[in-house]
Amino acid sequence: MKLSVVIVNYNVRFYLEQCLRSVKKAIQGLQAEVWVVDNHSSDGSLEYLRPRFPWVNFVPSLHNEGFSKANNLALRQCHGEYALLLNPDTIVAEDTLREALRFMEAHPDAGALGVRMLNPDGTSAPESRRGIPSPMTAFYKLTGLCRHFPHHPRLGHYYMGGISWQEPHEIEVVSGAFCLLRRTALSKVGFLDEDFFMYGEDIDLSYRLLRQGYHNYYLPALILHYKGESTRRSSFRHVHVFHEAMLIFLRKHYAHFSFPLLAPLQLAIYLQALLALTRMGFARARHVLGFFPRKRRKSNPLYIFLGRESSLNECRTLAQAHGLDAQFVEGSMETLPQGHLSRSLSLTPGKETFIVYDTEAYPYSTILQLFAQAPKPKVALGTYDPSTKTLITPNEILR
Repeated sequence: MKLSVVIVNYNVRFYLEQCLRSVKKAIQGLQAEVWVVDNHSSDGSLEYLRPRFPWVNFVPSLHNEGFSKANNLALRQCHGEYALLLNPDTIVAEDTLREALRFMEAHPDAGALGVRMLNPDGTSAPESRRGIPSPMTAFYKLTGLCRHFPHHPRLGHYYMGGISWQEPHEIEVVSGAFCLLRRTALSKVGFLDEDFFMYGEDIDLSYRLLRQGYHNYYLPALILHYKGESTRRSSFRHVHVFHEAMLIFLRKHYAHFSFPLLAPLQLAIYLQALLALTRMGFARARHVLGFFPRKRRKSNPLYIFLGRESSLNECRTLAQAHGLDAQFVEGSMETLPQGHLSRSLSLTPGKETFIVYDTEAYPYSTILQLFAQAPKPKVALGTYDPSTKTLITPNEILR
């Protein structure tokens, strides 16, 4: 077995359905298996997905015990020479897994490999390449210096902003949203540290690989990452778990540093968490008391559906049922290869727009390449799958 794909699901059955359909195309011709660990979802994920994907190994967990423990459940059972940790809210281009495996075969020193993750608007997600958060690197991140000097070799090291997006490059941290691991390397350094409930486990594993003498790489192959559909980043739980993970990593790997060096960093972490929780607390209090800030009325987003005539007819019915402001453009790889970048299709500047691609008219690889080629503000990717009759955007799922 060449490849084992491991996905942890928690209450995102429709995003996972789309992910699995993209993975099925990406593993064609490969010796591959797919494992889905369900972290005690309450949305009927297993009942919905099992009959639709009989070729997937589903592992139900009786409790939600975190991302690390769930991945380890599958890693102990899978058989691949390589193991891919993949988020459920992703779309994998058809050629991405082959490119990634070829790179790993050509670089026997590689312990882990990450790819170019796109945000739904086509911009590159900065967490695609990261540096180890040493005490000083973490301090630059927490104090905002990394954000203000993203290309500085020291101040911006957390996101490694000085390297090219278009070329393979050595990096330090591979994101757990797409982390291709060499099985022999994993057997030497061990599985994910289960002290990390969520967040930080990918940093810890990447660091252990580097300490064992392996190298971690970035490859400019494409996936889409909806980024957090399985977790709500504005929740109190997210703030607590995220900052707790930072402290776990710091204490695990830098406990030998002197107190005067670590104390300011730990204080900065606590202050960041306190400020975030305070902001959310005020927002909730204002909401409960009825003090709502005046907001400019937002116009309804525009949905531009691109696809074959049969799919567009279904989309018209869907748009009418949900009251969407929609346009319909007939096209496919053969008739409109440039998709939404075609000169025949004009976008309204400043208006929030979802370009909804018919996934039977355009391959995922083309859709992602088109968005990566020309990211536009207020324009985001949507998909319509005629086989599932489902419209998915970063904001909603309509059926």
